[in-house]
Amino acid sequence: MNGTVLSADGEAQLSDTGSKRGGWITFPFIVGAVAGSALCGAGWISNLIVYLIQEFNMKRIDAAQVSNMVSGFTNLFPLIGAIIADSFLGCFAVVLLFSSISLMGMVLLVLTATLGYLKPEPCEIGSTSSCTGGPSKSQFLALYAGIFLAAIGLGGTSFTIATVGANQFKKAKDRATFFNWFFFTLYVSATVSSTVIVYIEDNVSWGLGFGVCLAANVIGLATFISGKRFYHRVRPQGSPFKDIVRVIVAAIRKRKVVISSESEDYYHKHDETLSVESRKPKDSFRFLNAAALITEGDIKPDGSILKPWRLCSVQQVENLKVIIRIFPLWSSSIFLSTPIAILLSLTVLQALTMDRNIGQNFKIPAGSFPVFVLFSTSVSLLLIDRLLFPMWHKCTHRYPTPLHRIGVGHVLNVFSMIVAALVESKRLKIAHSHNVQAMSGSNTVPIMAWWLFPQLVLVGIGEAFHFPGQVALYYQEFPLPLKSTGTTLISLIIGISFYLSTALIDLLRRISSWLPDDINNGRLDNVFWTLVVVGVLNFGYYLICSSLYKYQNVEKEVEDVYISEQ
Repeated sequence: MNGTVLSADGEAQLSDTGSKRGGWITFPFIVGAVAGSALCGAGWISNLIVYLIQEFNMKRIDAAQVSNMVSGFTNLFPLIGAIIADSFLGCFAVVLLFSSISLMGMVLLVLTATLGYLKPEPCEIGSTSSCTGGPSKSQFLALYAGIFLAAIGLGGTSFTIATVGANQFKKAKDRATFFNWFFFTLYVSATVSSTVIVYIEDNVSWGLGFGVCLAANVIGLATFISGKRFYHRVRPQGSPFKDIVRVIVAAIRKRKVVISSESEDYYHKHDETLSVESRKPKDSFRFLNAAALITEGDIKPDGSILKPWRLCSVQQVENLKVIIRIFPLWSSSIFLSTPIAILLSLTVLQALTMDRNIGQNFKIPAGSFPVFVLFSTSVSLLLIDRLLFPMWHKCTHRYPTPLHRIGVGHVLNVFSMIVAALVESKRLKIAHSHNVQAMSGSNTVPIMAWWLFPQLVLVGIGEAFHFPGQVALYYQEFPLPLKSTGTTLISLIIGISFYLSTALIDLLRRISSWLPDDINNGRLDNVFWTLVVVGVLNFGYYLICSSLYKYQNVEKEVEDVYISEQ
C-alpha cells in the first residue's frame, strides 16, 4: 500500500502512526461516496444498450458493441487512476478530480435525454424496416462526450476510493472489515440502481432516470468532501511500474555480463531484510539477474546506487519475476471473463424480444436482467463462506486454495454458456414458429424472459468462486510494493475482456450471418456454442498453467485466515 512502512513483524503500517486522523470515523463518508458512485454508474451503464436503441435509433448489435466498449473502458481506467494517485496527486485528489469529471459527463447525458435537438427523431413504432433517422454529428458529439466523461469519472474513482478507505486503518483486521463493507455497499447500490433507476428510465423518462444518477453523483461527491478533515492522507510515493521498467532496462544494458553465483556480487537496498537463501536472485529467468549484478561504476562510495537505470536491487528483480510467473494464470482469466461480457450484452438483446411482464401492470426492464448476476453472486458468496467452505474443511481438513476456486469458476462459466445456447435455441424455435420480427417493436416472442435466469444465475455463482479467488491469489502472491497493483489486475482483466468481446462479435459478424440486427433471423445459439468451445479450450489452458504454478504464500495464509476465524 502506498505510504506504508514495514513493522517488526512485517505488517504494513501507515507512515504517520502518530496521526489522529483516520479510523472508523471516516467510514460513513467513504461508504456514502461509494454508494453515490455505484448508484450513478450502474444507473446509466446497465441500461445504455436500450438508451442507444430507443433514443438514438442505433442498431441493436452496434448498441451492444458500444456498451461493451464503455464497460471495458471503465474497467481499464482504474489502473490509470491508481498510477496517477500513487505517482502524482494522491488518492484523495484523484477521487475528487474524477468524481467531478463524472459529474460533467452526467450533466451532458441528462441534456441528451431532455433536450429534443440533442437526439434524433424517434423511429415509427411498428416499422419493420431499418430506421433512417440517425443522429447528426453534433448529436453524436454530445452523446459520446457525455459517455466518455462519465466513464472516465467512474473508472478513475472506483478502485481509488477503496484505497482511500484502506488507508484510514492501521490494523489488517480493520482493513479487511472495511473491504467487506465496501464490496457489500458496491453490490447493493448496483443492484438498486439496476432495478429502480432502470425502471424509471424505461417507464417514466430517460431524463428523470439520468437525473437521479446525476443527483447520486452530487450526493456522493458532497459526502466524500464533507469528511475531508477526518481523512488520513497518504502522500504519493511513486509508481511501482517504474521499478519494473528499470529492471528490464538494466538487464538489457548488462545482457553481455557474466552472471555470478556469489550473493555478495548483487546489490541489496539497505532497508531490505532478506533471508540467507534470498541474498542472491533465484535461477528462474536468469537473464534478469544481471540487473542486480554490481559492476564498476554502479554504486557510490556510500553504497547507494549511482546509476538507477543500470543497477537494481535483488528484491526489485524478484518482484518482476513474480509478475512473469503469474502472467499465464492472469491471461487465462481474460478468456474466462470475455464470454461473460458477451453473454451479458446479448442477454439484454434477448430480453428485449421476450415476454417480460409480471402480472398486468409491471414489466421488467431489459437493462435490469444483468442484476440477477449481482444478486446471485451476493447470495453465493454468503453460502460459500458460511456453508460450503466449512463443510469442505470438515471433510478434507483443508480449505480450497485460490486456484481451486478459480477452476470451479471456469467450469461454471462453461455450463452457463451451454444453458444460454439451449435457451436461445428454444427462443428461436418459438420465434420462427410464430413468425415474430424483433425489429417490429410491437411483437414479442411468446416465451417468458424467466428462461434467461438460469444462465445469469450460473454466471453469478461462477463469479462468486473465481472473482474472490483471483483477488486472493494476486494479493497474496505479489510482493508488498505491488499488492495494490495486483488487486487492480482484476479490473484490468474485466476491461480487456469487454474489448475482446467487442472484437469477437465483430469477427463473427464479418464471417457469419449469426448476428443480424434482427436477432430472430440470426443464430445467437451458435454464438453461445462458440463460447462453449472457447471456454473448454481456455479451461484446458488454465489447468496446464495452474499445474505448473507453485504457490509462494497462498496456501499457508489461506489456512491461517480460516483458522483465525474459528
